[in-house]
Amino acid sequence: MIEQDAIESSRFSRSAALVGSGARVGINYLKYYARRALSGETNESSLHEENADEIYKTFSRLKGGPLKLAQMLSIDRNLLPPAYARQFAQGQYSAPPLSYPLVVRTFRREFACEPSAMFESFSRQAEHGASIGQVHRASKDGREFAVKVQYPGVADSLRNDLRLIKPIALQVLGLRQQDVEDYFREVEARLLEETDYALELRRSIELSCSSSHLENVSFPTYYPELSSSRVLTMDWVAGIPLDRYADSDSSPAERDQIGQALWDFYSHQIHSLRAFHADPHPGNFLVKDRKLWVLDFGCTKTITEDFHRKQFAFLDPSLLADQARLEKAMEDLDILLPGDGPAEREKMIALCERSIELLSRPFRERNFDFGKPELMTAIYEMGEENRKDETLRSLRGRRGSADSIYVNRTFFGLYSLLSRLRARIRVSLPAVPPFRQPVSPSCCIAA
Repeated sequence: MIEQDAIESSRFSRSAALVGSGARVGINYLKYYARRALSGETNESSLHEENADEIYKTFSRLKGGPLKLAQMLSIDRNLLPPAYARQFAQGQYSAPPLSYPLVVRTFRREFACEPSAMFESFSRQAEHGASIGQVHRASKDGREFAVKVQYPGVADSLRNDLRLIKPIALQVLGLRQQDVEDYFREVEARLLEETDYALELRRSIELSCSSSHLENVSFPTYYPELSSSRVLTMDWVAGIPLDRYADSDSSPAERDQIGQALWDFYSHQIHSLRAFHADPHPGNFLVKDRKLWVLDFGCTKTITEDFHRKQFAFLDPSLLADQARLEKAMEDLDILLPGDGPAEREKMIALCERSIELLSRPFRERNFDFGKPELMTAIYEMGEENRKDETLRSLRGRRGSADSIYVNRTFFGLYSLLSRLRARIRVSLPAVPPFRQPVSPSCCIAA
């Protein structure tokens, strides 16, 4: 993969790149509408291919917020036309890495020395390139390390990047700014946290420690003395990425074991800790020695007891048989709004009933086979229908709590991974009253 020797770091250069990309997307739309007017063309696939390629090239060059947003959107293919989903998925693994001199510059700023002064060996080429940083392999005193190095200027440019990306995202998704402003603020808050590697270090230690009792779930050890606000060092784990493992010749029993570990990990963090790993793409999980290894706690989400109660009220199977309770649950999460008329309420209730029926199936059956395609096929079909539904696009107001974004994203990612694993899962409902396990921030720090 070709390395980048620089990232546009000034506000002007990054703004120019994003504005230029948006302008080229707009020109592509004008060309498409002109062709449609002259020839009656209605196939949008070529338009989406051109625009997706244009946007991804710009986002991958700028990295940071633009590339992270592409990565996030690629997890849920229902949000995007297929051309965008295919292009944006590259952000999970194959973003062009930065050249070694830029890595050295970061080490000098953070530690006042080069990587060679801290490690006995340090790979000049990145092993992985992603949105916020890239990973190098290093060794010292007989240990192998994964060293995540943040791209220069990412944290400083993030807010401005997101302000400029917003019009492009709204155009691609077909949304109105006033209806999604709270959601953008939530995404911005989480992305800003991801640029703080000192915060990620603390959360990685806390969440891995408080989940260490889970069967068949493992975590790397983190090294504060080799980390900073822009460099994060942990054990190197020589495992198989979860998607490659799912596509391998592993036995059904082995896939079930890994799938159960994945389910138990998320169930414990969401329902017991109220703080969870919120970036469930396959590159953040490895399989080694028949255990699930969880990596990268950069994106985490904390939820309140009150929100948890409201959000997971929809897991109650009796809710669909009680219209009054269903409407109250929808009002509690701002899915139904005070200004909705009868037609709007009917539309939203029907949509919610369908969503609940699909998404709560694993909880109703208790032993669920994600290897059967019916659930994910139905979810994808519903998402595609909703994406094309002009009536839904016309509904005014913010629908749902902003806190729901990362919960919904996490569950969709979880279901997708379990489906790819074709795993059979034992499901347990959240405990009531909720059990909260104390977090011990010091128990996993390396000596």
